[in-house]
Amino acid sequence: MPGRQIEKTCRSQKVDNRGRKPHKMGVVKALGAFSGGLDSMLAALLLKTQGIEVELVSFASPYFSSEKGHSGARQLNLPWREIDYTAEMMLLLKNPPSGFGKNLNPCIDCHAGMFRILGDIAAAEGYDVIFSGEVAGQRPMSQNKNSLNRVARLSGYPELLLRPLSAKLLRITDPEQSGLVNRDLLLDFSGRSRKPQMKLAEEYGIQYINPAGGCLLTDPNYCGRLRTLFEIPGLLTARNARLIKHGRFFRISGDTIALVGRDERDNEGLESLVTDEITFALEERPGPTGVLIGDPEMLPELIRLVEQYARAGSS
Repeated sequence: MPGRQIEKTCRSQKVDNRGRKPHKMGVVKALGAFSGGLDSMLAALLLKTQGIEVELVSFASPYFSSEKGHSGARQLNLPWREIDYTAEMMLLLKNPPSGFGKNLNPCIDCHAGMFRILGDIAAAEGYDVIFSGEVAGQRPMSQNKNSLNRVARLSGYPELLLRPLSAKLLRITDPEQSGLVNRDLLLDFSGRSRKPQMKLAEEYGIQYINPAGGCLLTDPNYCGRLRTLFEIPGLLTARNARLIKHGRFFRISGDTIALVGRDERDNEGLESLVTDEITFALEERPGPTGVLIGDPEMLPELIRLVEQYARAGSS
């Protein structure tokens, strides 16, 4: 139910109020799903230039970070909040109703769930519009017109969900129909070309460098590791999903995984995440950190791997 969803998401929010202004009666309010990428920045600015009060929301999970979103919100000087989306993602991975993309990315259900949360917040806090920077036809699975319409429908808020960059190609929303948002000032971007966005960014004066990163569920190497967690009962947890980002990955028995750091950064990443997992590192000389996930009886094999890579001097 929406009430329970609101309670949960509010407990797990981080908020940055820079750029927030006292709300004025009659001012239109928009709440946007914000990755910090160029498209989401442009979508926010298209609404802001109409005099709409914009707030940005970035979602975080083991598979994607909110850091780029926070940085982008600071650049735009707009209020921002983070919502922990971990629980929703762990459930989706077990059985996504709309299936997976090329790898383990349940994009349609993931996006629909995010917009459902935004819609619930909008209903509770008096926002008139929810929006994203999606562009029709930019991605073959999750951003063709049929998928965009399906996501809107699954979210439960199709009448509120606006995609400003492609709005003129999509069904008119209630905020446009009622005049809260001027549809004439929205755009008809489509396809994979970035030239229209780059031109608009220049007009807005956005200094933007496309950084590496994104959803790990589209990364074949990471997904190979994650599939191993699927195969071993009890190992598909949020912490393990974070741990397997780091180090070399070994399935050392039917029910046990070993992780061995490649370098100091890997070692630090592993050490920052372990709680009750068994770890091993050499005391007498530098070497990798090893982490055991599964059967404690496999510790000798973890020790062997750590010593092997320490001798090779590859850590």
